[in-house]
Amino acid sequence: MACILLLLPLCLSAAAEERRSGFQDMAPETQAMQQDDTANPGMLWVLEGETLWNAPAGPAGQPCAGCHGSAESAMRGVAARYPAWDEADAAPIDLAGRIQQCRAARQGAPPLPRESEELLALTAYVARQSRGLPITPPEDPRLDPARAEGRALYTERRGQLDLSCAQCHDENAGRRLAGSAIPQAHPTGYPLYRLEWQSLGSLQRRLRGCMTGVRAEPYAYGALEYVAIELYLAQRAAGMTLEAPAVRP
Repeated sequence: MACILLLLPLCLSAAAEERRSGFQDMAPETQAMQQDDTANPGMLWVLEGETLWNAPAGPAGQPCAGCHGSAESAMRGVAARYPAWDEADAAPIDLAGRIQQCRAARQGAPPLPRESEELLALTAYVARQSRGLPITPPEDPRLDPARAEGRALYTERRGQLDLSCAQCHDENAGRRLAGSAIPQAHPTGYPLYRLEWQSLGSLQRRLRGCMTGVRAEPYAYGALEYVAIELYLAQRAAGMTLEAPAVRP
């Protein structure tokens, strides 16, 4: 594991100049949709998230804003630093998981299901505050084992098609599959709106879609394996610009 972690920065450095956001491979019309907040469908979730941020929740009727104040200032840069280490569970946690934890511990509010409109909206609203900032994974050695696990999962062949994430998104990035460009799988825009979904979705939804695409059994939403992959992908995309909420084909 130590060897993997030592080699990882070298691999990232060597590929840094070649990294491309999926935005760069989209049609100009789709790029324009993402860049215009009045045309970006993901902004509908951001607006709902703003309402939820200021709405009372739980027995005490405490809104998110009651603790954090203005999201524009308090949440600036937060999404760019996730996944992060969670002291309470002594494990990595993603941004949606942190929102869930905060609701339960601080507001006494019932959990929001993964991929629910409400949780996606809150996550998109918080992520929107970091749009334009560089992805800056935490330099926390406690995350190293999970990051190494994420790299192993990313390169592991799986499913009936016996394919790994790396075979598509590293070895064949830029080529076309079913008429669409294969992206490098950088998590720069999540949660994002996919035209294929006609909805907003999380990175975990995309990972599940890839797994079922190679005919593998996906993990349950919220699984630590997904958080490990997210950690590795965030490290792989370190320094790239956060675009949330992005638009993708």
